[in-house]
Amino acid sequence: MFENLIKTLQDPKKEYITLETTPRHDATFEPIVETIEELRLHEKVIGFSTTDNPLAKLKFNSIIAAYLLQRRFKKPVLATMSMRDRNKIALQSDLLGANDIDVRAILALTGDPAKISDQPNAKGVFEGDSTMLLDIIKCFNAGIDYAGHEFGIKPRTIYPFAVSNAFAKKPETLQKKFVKKLEHGALGIITQPVFDRENALELLELFEKAKSVTGKGKGQLILGIFPITRLKTAQFLSSHVPGIHVPKSWLDQLYEAHKKGEKEEKATGLALSREIFETVKEIHPKIHLMTANRFPLAKKLLEK
Repeated sequence: MFENLIKTLQDPKKEYITLETTPRHDATFEPIVETIEELRLHEKVIGFSTTDNPLAKLKFNSIIAAYLLQRRFKKPVLATMSMRDRNKIALQSDLLGANDIDVRAILALTGDPAKISDQPNAKGVFEGDSTMLLDIIKCFNAGIDYAGHEFGIKPRTIYPFAVSNAFAKKPETLQKKFVKKLEHGALGIITQPVFDRENALELLELFEKAKSVTGKGKGQLILGIFPITRLKTAQFLSSHVPGIHVPKSWLDQLYEAHKKGEKEEKATGLALSREIFETVKEIHPKIHLMTANRFPLAKKLLEK
């Protein structure tokens, strides 16, 4: 299962599309699993991901959610693990438990600051950034823990992934981050959403330069796609979310559509989103689709 995921990711000719899921503030993940099955989305992607308390808001556990998706659909899931919520003891303990239930694709994330949490006086751990988790995974794959102690029963292979911004005022900043994460063993680096062809091409160029610097030929870039169907979403991302660039053309078109009504606004956003999805798929068919659990929208994009 995981071997096929990585083999597909590393084959430049093969389509690789994963779908992000965000566990809810509920004591069960089952409604999301059922929705995916009802829409038959599992037939249209190679795998999934589960987020880990995004924006420091309390959600269902990402590792257990990954296990439930894998059990139902027999497809690999990237379970996100945040440095914000765990010290190196908890990180390794969770990795061991995940390994035993065959959750072995891990998306290493530093995590959003705890100060924006919905939990009173929550404090972030942050013993290191996401590269510490990548290093821990490297140790596990060598049969030892982060302190160098050998395991009695060695973990099965873990497949590490990382994330990256999609935009920076100084592009070399992105290249340096690519280099850092490749050097720490990331097999795939998922970007924040891209919204135009030029942004995608620039990221691919920077990534190839990073690979040439590191000599790490196996790492692959996975371009994030986030469909926008409302003007306020586009404006929020453009104004408040660093690492993302929403083109002025998107804002202008959504603004004009917004004046004509909600139906026109959604249709315009869907058309723009479908266009960038198809464009990216044509130039680099390695995509991570993020819809904030708007699964009917995901289906519209994934349908040919």
